[in-house]
Amino acid sequence: MGVFGGIEAGGTKFVCAVGDGSVVQEKIIFPTTSPTDTIQQAMDFFDQYDIDSLGIGSFGPIDLNPNSATYGYITKTPKNNWSQTDVVGPFKERYKVPIAWTTDVNAAAAGELKAGAAKNNQSCLYLTVGTGIGGGAVLKNGLLEGYGHPEMGHLLVRRHPEDDFEGTCPFHGDCLEGMAAGPALQARYGKSGKELANEPKVWEIEAYYLAQALISYTLILSPEKIILGGGVMNQTHLLPMVRNTFKELLADYIPVPPLEEYIVSPGLGDDAGIIGSLLLAKDAKEQTLSK
Repeated sequence: MGVFGGIEAGGTKFVCAVGDGSVVQEKIIFPTTSPTDTIQQAMDFFDQYDIDSLGIGSFGPIDLNPNSATYGYITKTPKNNWSQTDVVGPFKERYKVPIAWTTDVNAAAAGELKAGAAKNNQSCLYLTVGTGIGGGAVLKNGLLEGYGHPEMGHLLVRRHPEDDFEGTCPFHGDCLEGMAAGPALQARYGKSGKELANEPKVWEIEAYYLAQALISYTLILSPEKIILGGGVMNQTHLLPMVRNTFKELLADYIPVPPLEEYIVSPGLGDDAGIIGSLLLAKDAKEQTLSK
């Protein structure tokens, strides 16, 4: 059985692991500093193993077009010093193995589909609600990618009638991320989500924006399961509120699975992204062998 490498490349931390697919055998976590130092630290970890392939799920935006001169790059990102960073190139040069390259949320969606809350399905959508909001999807067992990759956090949403907050997104103001990510809660109320835990109106408004987005994803993609992760979703009362508001706003327009089975928490917890990266590495190796 092969040894596969996985990287969950986050803007705050890198998670590197080796395993046989859905099982992590060894893992290391370290802060995301400069591109040179961070990539070198990842290589120091993988140099200990004879990996057969590598899966990388990265923060973005990233270039996914294999015909592009900047394929494998993180492109225009607010993360200091990481704009136009070639991530795939150095690993390909060093290890000369197949490399799967996608977004961190696509990797998480792949992990949840194959080994987590969406196991035994052919499609799912994974949305992380934290410092930012990002989404990835797997449809008919394939990652949702096209000219670029999904940017589900920047969906435009209808304003809550009792909310006059202008939003925090520097590009769109009051898009989903601008209204419902962690920094939006902090900017709107002057407190963190944890400090607002016992404020029902806060979470009513939060659920309103998230439920709107889930309706849009449902109407367009019709996934078999929606998985909500990220730090904001650690408020345990929020998930039931999202389901209730989703039901109210959808108004039974189309059939969906029972909401307790349709809108769920991650089955893999914080490991969805790294397990998904390992599974994508395994797929990349198998695709190479089948050619």
